[in-house]
Amino acid sequence: MREWRGKTYEVYVAEDGIFLVGERFESLSAVALAITGAKWNGPRFFGLRSPKTDQ
Repeated sequence: MREWRGKTYEVYVAEDGIFLVGERFESLSAVALAITGAKWNGPRFFGLRSPKTDQ
């Protein structure tokens, strides 16, 4: 779950993909791009990694 610009987004991770509001994505990074319009590291965007662990 992530809040972005006042809206909360909840994703569901399944064996066959990642889902956001019924739409299937291949990665968390693709979801982050759909939400923000900019390229992000998906795990970092969703708070699963800190900047220090991305190195």
